[in-house]
Amino acid sequence: MDPVRQQEALVAVERAMVAIRRSQTRRAMSRLGRDVEGVAFDPTVFGVLDAIEGMGRSCTVTEVAAALDVDQPRASRLVSRAVDAGLLVRLADQRDGRRTPVALTDLAREGLDRMHRFRQETFARAMAGWSDDDRAAFARLLTSFVESFTAQTTAPGTGETFSEDRPPPGRPADR
Repeated sequence: MDPVRQQEALVAVERAMVAIRRSQTRRAMSRLGRDVEGVAFDPTVFGVLDAIEGMGRSCTVTEVAAALDVDQPRASRLVSRAVDAGLLVRLADQRDGRRTPVALTDLAREGLDRMHRFRQETFARAMAGWSDDDRAAFARLLTSFVESFTAQTTAPGTGETFSEDRPPPGRPADR
């Protein structure tokens, strides 16, 4: 691709990613999903549930913090809210008494299933006029992009996201 077309493509991707980020804010998704199948969703708490579901196992608050890219006190407050709402249960760690993993409850799994259906229906409406081939190509390309982007923005082996304060190795912090 010639340099001009490559730059135009990068600008278009950047604009699209900013638009997606804005449309996926807690407020925007909250408006869309205020009442999904009769249940009010707290998008902040559902971010915690999404993270734990993505790990496929019980996990600690520290792991939740890393998955959400928030500090430990914020993750602890979010986990406590989810526990209070009956969406997570605290477990005893038989190998390490200092650890208190959390796990999804049946209520959380039901809520996640409803939210997945809601999101997928929203995405289906956004792609309603697309051909099956276009949908498949978009899914393949978006998945590939997310994998590459995650590799560029995540510290290997730690799951920590690079930021201005935590740049990739070999690049100084922006200050």
